[in-house]
Amino acid sequence: MTTPPATNPTTPSGAAPTGTTTSGAETIGTKPSGAGSTSAARAGADQRVRFRLIRGELTRIAAVRLHRWAALAAVVCGGGLTGLLSVIGPENATPPMPGIDTPEGAALVVGITGVLLFVPALIGAIGIAGEYRHRTIATTFLAEPRRGRVLTAKLVVYAALGLAYGVIASLTSAIALLAAAAVRGVDLTIPAGDLITLLIRLAVAAAAYTILGVAIGALAGHQLVAVGIIVGYFYFLEYILLVVPGINTIYPYLPGGATAALTDFSFITSTIAEQTAAPGPGLLPAAAGAAVLLAYAAAAATTAALLPLRRDIT
Repeated sequence: MTTPPATNPTTPSGAAPTGTTTSGAETIGTKPSGAGSTSAARAGADQRVRFRLIRGELTRIAAVRLHRWAALAAVVCGGGLTGLLSVIGPENATPPMPGIDTPEGAALVVGITGVLLFVPALIGAIGIAGEYRHRTIATTFLAEPRRGRVLTAKLVVYAALGLAYGVIASLTSAIALLAAAAVRGVDLTIPAGDLITLLIRLAVAAAAYTILGVAIGALAGHQLVAVGIIVGYFYFLEYILLVVPGINTIYPYLPGGATAALTDFSFITSTIAEQTAAPGPGLLPAAAGAAVLLAYAAAAATTAALLPLRRDIT
């Protein structure tokens, strides 16, 4: 006589016991796993893509030797200008300025490098406009279709390049000041803390101007046009606005005025006021100048990142 197979009394006949699986079904009584690991894997992949884009941008800048030209320009505009003015003696200039043996004179010969901050703006503009001009950026967009990531990586790299420019310019400026003082046998009386603070502010300003240049280059799409806009505005238009009565009241809120406030460089505004016998515009406090300059940089970064998202670059 055949004995029927034993069954679990708590399990209906023909049903799979709890904790076992049937063909094509998930485990009964358990939750699907892998959702958290999938999100973590996706986040890790995104991070690797961002690092790859930044590394690729660094490689491109190195290939065109842009970093070398930036470093050379920083040495000339920082150490060269400060060293020349310090050796000649700012007190021998026309109009005469305080000597480097005074805190005001030492700060002036270092802070005057701020008038050449259009140079890092040129570096950023030429670098990014060249990509649009020669369509090399199209290759990058083909490799990474999400343009926002590409442009964010470029902004990060150019900001770092601008900061490096500012650090080199500031360090060489300080070295030139110390060397000129030693050659002339002059004792520097500027406090070390004040000098270091000024050098840091100039380095931050250089990074901000580089981002401004990137935005102008992205808008222009052509190197010569970008150069014309930067030189025409920062080297001519701002100074023209500075000498026009009534209109010059906006100068403190322009990039040049914000930079002058950040670096406490009031020589140009005070000289123009003396030469024209007209009241010159005052400068903002240093903190307010920094806020205005960083706001310009943030607006420029947003423009550079958003504008090309829908631009046809073919």
